[in-house]
Amino acid sequence: MDTETHYNNALDYLYSFVDYSLKHSSELAKADFNLDRMFALMESLGNPQNKYPIIHVAGTKGKGSTSALCAAALQAAGYSVGLYTSPHLQDYVERIRINGTPISHEQLIELVEEIKPHVAKIEKLTTFEITTALAFLAFGKYGVNAAVFEVGLGGRLDATNIVTPKISVITSLSYDHTAVLGNTLTLIAGEKAGIIKDGVPVVSSPQKDESLAVLERVAALKHSALTLVGRDVNFELIESSLEGQTLTVDSGQWTVGNAPRSMVKLQIPLLGNHQIENAATAYTALKVSGIPITDEQIQKGFSQVQWRARFEIARRNPPVIFDSAHNQDSFAKLSETLEIYFPAKKVYLIFGASEDKNIPGMFAELKSKIEKVIVTRADHPRALEVEKIQQLAEQAGVESEAVTPVKSALARALELSSKDGSIVLSAGSMFVTAEVMSAWKILNESSI
Repeated sequence: MDTETHYNNALDYLYSFVDYSLKHSSELAKADFNLDRMFALMESLGNPQNKYPIIHVAGTKGKGSTSALCAAALQAAGYSVGLYTSPHLQDYVERIRINGTPISHEQLIELVEEIKPHVAKIEKLTTFEITTALAFLAFGKYGVNAAVFEVGLGGRLDATNIVTPKISVITSLSYDHTAVLGNTLTLIAGEKAGIIKDGVPVVSSPQKDESLAVLERVAALKHSALTLVGRDVNFELIESSLEGQTLTVDSGQWTVGNAPRSMVKLQIPLLGNHQIENAATAYTALKVSGIPITDEQIQKGFSQVQWRARFEIARRNPPVIFDSAHNQDSFAKLSETLEIYFPAKKVYLIFGASEDKNIPGMFAELKSKIEKVIVTRADHPRALEVEKIQQLAEQAGVESEAVTPVKSALARALELSSKDGSIVLSAGSMFVTAEVMSAWKILNESSI
């Protein structure tokens, strides 16, 4: 058998277990989440997660970008860096990266074969649990000496939460996955705060008072020093353009010796005010972690970070933008970012969403920018039917038309954009945006 056949067989094996990312929210709410299976599996594998220092990142929004920034800085500092994130955009191995590059298909095949006898001993393991174990195993096997792990869902019972990290990081909290995590910020913050470990320091992005109260209470219970970005560490946007952004962060707390308090200047290619917040959080996390790293190394890493589908401008004129916004809060940030960079332009929004999302809330945040919604549906079992999304668009007072499959939705949006110069924007579902990105790539390759 060739490599790709073996690779697809490995994916079939992983997907043969319960994959809650493919389940409806009603099933997700009844899921049997606990960490006993993960502890047993990692014990059987020799606990590779204890071989390297870890930065552990939870949050509703910004956790992926913050993780990517931390990993890029560590790589610039000369570490061999593992980065574990989810979901993937186009290829499963994107979830497990070493020095910015996904592990190879051959490596995944090898890891799956290695883990199979250990998995066979433990009942009820899920796809995400096994994939998380594969990441721990890969980083131990392939010489990683620093790793960043993004929480999949929640925190307290997430498969990544078996680690004792150098630092626990909690990014911006808002409403998402409420069927599982709860429908108040207090409940959601309680689940996210579950990653706080005894005596391990915590860094948090700016939070609403309701969330912050929970984080402060849990940190105190765990005797964990909490550093709140925006309160304990100041940051400020200096400059922003389509080329990237410049910010300063108060580096005075980490100044060596008697040097005066100072501000470190950071440049990032990621766009939007929320990315300034993520960069300040990532910088603070790195400094608090105790992992040796200099401001110069952080500056270099941040300037080189790559994180796809985060207000990613694929074409400037007329603009084509890929984004991963998929809840009301992230749509508010998306609307704000559009206003900063393209204040006069309307949007043809290629939109699909999972059935558990607050779709009217998303439309409300972006309504003033929308020329028309091109409603489509990703090839995903949790994707909501286009007819239901159109009904919600009508209720929100937003004009829409349904176009499937996703590649046809992109073609339609590009056709409309060519007539009036409006933005083509994909958002609402990572799965839709991933398919739009694939279709865009094929379109551009065929025109070369």
